[in-house]
Amino acid sequence: MLLHHASWPEVEAYLECSKGVLIPIGSTEQHGPNGLIGTDAICPEVIARKAAEETQMLIAPTFNVGIAQHHMGFAGSMTLRPSTMIAAIYDWVASLSRHGFDRIYFFNGHGGNIATIQAAFSEIYADRSLGREGDNRRAVKCRLVNWWDFKPVLDYCKQTYGSAHGSHATPSEVAVTYAAFPDAVKHAVMEPAIAPSGRFTDAEDYRAKFPDGRIGSDPSLARIEDGEKLIQLSAKSLAEDFKTFTTS
Repeated sequence: MLLHHASWPEVEAYLECSKGVLIPIGSTEQHGPNGLIGTDAICPEVIARKAAEETQMLIAPTFNVGIAQHHMGFAGSMTLRPSTMIAAIYDWVASLSRHGFDRIYFFNGHGGNIATIQAAFSEIYADRSLGREGDNRRAVKCRLVNWWDFKPVLDYCKQTYGSAHGSHATPSEVAVTYAAFPDAVKHAVMEPAIAPSGRFTDAEDYRAKFPDGRIGSDPSLARIEDGEKLIQLSAKSLAEDFKTFTTS
C-alpha cells in the first residue's frame, strides 16, 4: 500500500496489524552519459513496490534528494547538506512515530547517503537515551538497507558485469531504471569503456577526475532484462527482511 494513495482510515486500519513502514531513500544526481538523474531514487522505489506485492508493506513517499555535493559539477544534480538531511529524516520519523509506527525501514539507493542516515538514527536514539518521557509503546527502531546489498543481487552483479560493474553509474542500477522506464533508455559511447576509479572530495575534484561522471563502471552493459531480474531478486530479499524487522 502506498501512503500517498491511502486514506487516513486505511492507515489506521494498517496500524492495527503492522507498525512497520518503508521509506525509499535515494538521490537526484548525474549517473554518467546514459544513466537517469533520478536513478538512486527510482531503484529503491521500484523494488519496494515490487516487494509490496509479496508482503504487507506500507510505502512512504520517496526521500529523493540526498547527499550529492560531489556531483554538483554536473547539470541537473541536486543535494542537501548533511545537517539538513539529518533534520528532515528526524522529522519524517517523528511524524510517523506520532501515529504509532515504530519500525521505520529506510531502503536506500545511494551510497553517499549512508553516513548521514546513520547519523540521523543516532539523533533519534539519543532522545530516548537522554531521558525524554516514555510511554507504553515500543521504542522506535530504524533500519537502513541498500537495495544492492542482498547476497543474490551481489552475486548476480558479479557474475553478469564482473570488473565492469564499478561503483557509480553501474550497469546494474542503470538496468533497473531501464526496466522501470523502458522509454527512457539512453545510448552513449563510453570512452574509455571502463571508467577510472579513485577518491574525490568536492564537486570540482570529482568532475576533474571523472569527466563523464562514471567511477569504475561500464553502464553500456545495462539491459532491460537484467534490470527485471535485479528487481525480482532484491524485492524477494526485501520482503523477507522487512517482515523480520517489523515483527521483531
